Amino acid sequence: MYVSLEECTPWVLWPRSINISTSTEPRINDRIRAREVRLVGPAGEQLGIKPLPDALAIARAADLDLVEVAPNAAPPVCKVMDFGKFKYEQDQKRKESRRKATNIVIKEMKFRPKIDPNDYSTKMKHVHRFLGEGSKVKLTIMFRGREMAHKELGQRILERVAEEVAEIADVEQMPKLDGRNMTMVLNPKKKAPTKPAKTKGAPNNGAASAAEGAEGGNTPQADTPQPDVTPTPQPAETGA
Repeated sequence: MYVSLEECTPWVLWPRSINISTSTEPRINDRIRAREVRLVGPAGEQLGIKPLPDALAIARAADLDLVEVAPNAAPPVCKVMDFGKFKYEQDQKRKESRRKATNIVIKEMKFRPKIDPNDYSTKMKHVHRFLGEGSKVKLTIMFRGREMAHKELGQRILERVAEEVAEIADVEQMPKLDGRNMTMVLNPKKKAPTKPAKTKGAPNNGAASAAEGAEGGNTPQADTPQPDVTPTPQPAETGA
């Protein structure tokens, strides 16, 4: 007996599409699903465990929002706050953290165990430039075939590079073998802040007064001894 495929296919009820929210914002007010919450007041005071309707009533009486700050706690922790102000402060903190974050750039320079002197000089110029720009430099010695039997050649090259840049960089990662490669990482030294040049002190009062006198045309003269003049006593007048 021939049976068509349509007669054998059972009915399949496909479930409705479920919208899963991927938002990282906390739930507020009527979006909170817990029956009871641990309530924190606007000033951080502990108000204890409250049913969700009571917590919403307290937040509305204060003309504020009820924000679920710890959804994974049992029961969830909710705080009475101004959600708009809270969101603005969080955005400002994220911007500040991104502004202070420093991007660490790692440059890589590859060498061969039997590198040509001219090629070595060219690569070292790049290493100096990378370190001068404040970037870390990863040095890689690539071994091929039977060169793996002479790992000391790569070791010598890395030690030579570290010695040449010792004044501007430190060895962050010592040479280590990684498969057929030997690597070493250089970290640029932090530049010490330059101190302002000291200004010369002002001339003393004597020198300053002498300078002022010379400018005004009054040249100071040395003190000369004056003759001692003693007044001669006059005879007294007698009556006639």
